[in-house]
Amino acid sequence: MADCSLELPGSSNPPSHLSLLRSWDHRRVLPCPALQGTPLSATLSLVMSQCCRKIKDTVQKLASDHKDIHSSVSRVGKAIDRNFDSEICGVVSDAVWDAREQQQQILQMAIVEHLYQQGMLSVAEELCQESTLNVDLDFKQPFLELNRILEALHEQDLGPALEWAVSHRQRLLELNSSLEFKLHRLHFIRLLAGGPAKQLEALSYARHFQPFARLHQREIQVMMGSLVYLRLGLEKSPYCHLLDSSHWAEICETFTRDACSLLGLSVESPLSVSFASGCVALPVLMNIKAVIEQRQCTGVWNHKDELPIEIELGMKCWYHSVFACPILRQQTSDSNPPIKLICGHVISRDALNKLINGGKLKCPYCPMEQNPADGKRIIF
Repeated sequence: MADCSLELPGSSNPPSHLSLLRSWDHRRVLPCPALQGTPLSATLSLVMSQCCRKIKDTVQKLASDHKDIHSSVSRVGKAIDRNFDSEICGVVSDAVWDAREQQQQILQMAIVEHLYQQGMLSVAEELCQESTLNVDLDFKQPFLELNRILEALHEQDLGPALEWAVSHRQRLLELNSSLEFKLHRLHFIRLLAGGPAKQLEALSYARHFQPFARLHQREIQVMMGSLVYLRLGLEKSPYCHLLDSSHWAEICETFTRDACSLLGLSVESPLSVSFASGCVALPVLMNIKAVIEQRQCTGVWNHKDELPIEIELGMKCWYHSVFACPILRQQTSDSNPPIKLICGHVISRDALNKLINGGKLKCPYCPMEQNPADGKRIIF
């Protein structure tokens, strides 16, 4: 028969693990027939009580954590149902989708332009092939050149950017751009970071600052003053800010902004701007749709190029001025452009047509009579 005895405290051998597992608390006795009715010692009872307490606390903690997680997960579904509407197409007029093929081609072109602008050239080419979209090389060339130069700047190679800035110097000056100076300054700072060994080369390169002395005199003085501390190390000098790595991020932003302005491109792709604007406007439009359906209003929103109310998109989306006719209180459009009268007042074409009486037009703001044909279309 197997020995199932339990050594009590004070004996030479400690209690076995089997004995501890079989002893659940001090009220239970060992199942071994030889030890029936033998109670646990005070030490074993204390150990088992502590183990049971830890197990109970752990189980309670797991149950509490699971309850919190389950509560959070259950709220996700309710939040999705509350904030997302599967029928978002109903917020616009059906007339928007009349020319479906043309709209699809415009959307594909916007996506391709966005991919080119983000530097995803291979993805853009693949999309053009799969959608049979024909993109001219003249359209792609500016994006290819910009991405090539930006990749070089990210690798801290100023050569391509300097070459581009020098070749477009006159046009950059017309835009009051300081891109070329900032590129030369950054190259000079890289020479300064080389220590005393690069001092003569830095002094020689400083001749590139001569054309910019009038507009950037203070910055040039700071860079030349830093040469005094070159032997001691710029890192511990008052000019340590010149070595800040943020200059590289700044030059990338400056190059992107000035190059896009020079080439007639937007800094942000039209697709990203449209998507961001739609995210702002969509909740408002969905609320309007719900109100219209609740009150059973008809004819409130039937123009595909006009929203029922004005939606504020923020200063970031301000690109050009708009003109609202002071007579009809409507925003002008390509089909209803602003017209300048001989007296200098401006009204919309629809208002002009309504004010014609007997082949003559009397300005609504001054007593001058004039021929309606003398009005000239203006572009803001």
